[in-house]
Amino acid sequence: MTTTSVVFDPFSEDFFVSPYDTYRRMRDEAPVYYSQEYDFYALTRHDDVAAAFKDFETYSSAYGVDLGQVRKGEVTKHGSIIAMDPPAHRRMRSLLNKVFTPRAIEAQRALVIELVDKHLAAVDPSGFDFVQDFSALFPVDIMTALQGVPQDDRQQIRLWIDELLHRESGDVEMTESGQKAAVDMAIYYFRLIKKRREDLGEDLLSKLIGAEIERDDGRMEPLDNIEITEFATLLGGAGAETVTKLIGNAAVVFAQNPDQWELLQNDRSKIPLAVEELLRYEAPAQYNVRCSLREITLHGVTIPAGKPVFLVGGSANRDPQAWTEPDRFDIDRDRTQAQNLGLGYGIHSCLGAALARLESAIALDKMLDFMPRYEVDFSGCKRVNMQNVAGWSNVPVKVLG
Repeated sequence: MTTTSVVFDPFSEDFFVSPYDTYRRMRDEAPVYYSQEYDFYALTRHDDVAAAFKDFETYSSAYGVDLGQVRKGEVTKHGSIIAMDPPAHRRMRSLLNKVFTPRAIEAQRALVIELVDKHLAAVDPSGFDFVQDFSALFPVDIMTALQGVPQDDRQQIRLWIDELLHRESGDVEMTESGQKAAVDMAIYYFRLIKKRREDLGEDLLSKLIGAEIERDDGRMEPLDNIEITEFATLLGGAGAETVTKLIGNAAVVFAQNPDQWELLQNDRSKIPLAVEELLRYEAPAQYNVRCSLREITLHGVTIPAGKPVFLVGGSANRDPQAWTEPDRFDIDRDRTQAQNLGLGYGIHSCLGAALARLESAIALDKMLDFMPRYEVDFSGCKRVNMQNVAGWSNVPVKVLG
């Protein structure tokens, strides 16, 4: 194994402050990185990460998707769809694809506009926290509204998610308060689903209650309350985190690249391109963890079977072998060069990708109206300390003139 002095510690406090220099050294010096401290491997080059995302027969999701889960070496029972391999994954995914059709997502445009407008109208342009007062609020509002969660409970879902994803510096496992938050959220959704069975509507939970799934023996059966709870918590989490972090990142990245903000001001048709570039440049999810099902040799390094393997999409999206000038934020860049891994790839590509793109595009459009010129107080910016999620918890903003 090639010796290298680079240290990749995804649980350290300073890791997400600027991981890209670490990624560059890993790609150059240790494309198959081994962490002695945590006993995991990591892939960082675009070709390797993209191939691994597609190779579920080698890199399994069934043992969980974070290091703590995978290290236990047990196939997750009552796991969410993100912790499944085919054929169970295929059956669950096909059911959800019927719910998340492009038509169904587009039908939510008016709701998204309404909720983005509502939260943006409530902030003080002379000084506000872009994340706490805006980007943390509207995405979870949208997803929980789609689920039929009562309005008074919607932000509580976000607080639970934030708590269960939080990690203390150096800790692999969830905190005690994070475990409690996970249980409280599951209980909340379980009770809501039981209540919804007696009064079905047009919301996502009602659609999942009415749906049928193919079981192992080929029979079609409805989902039980625990299965629907797993879906609900996954969707609540994805709805609370992905766009929150993406749009929070946008405020900072565009403040650092005002020429790109001006490009958008002059041509709103570039907004979808800006969303894709944000996903490439600083994706909310920086890595996914898999379990090796067989021995793999890559770049002269052998990964044994049964080991956690980090697929570092955040590094792959900055790989100069895949992208021209990858560390430059450029909304006009050539997108045919490589696969953008910002919302995953392969069978586990983000289920709510279309909704995330819709929300992000609408939010950027409204931001261009509300804050055509703005400044960020970088000294007051604070990063989240969360498992695999990169983003800001605080971004002080002032709208100029």
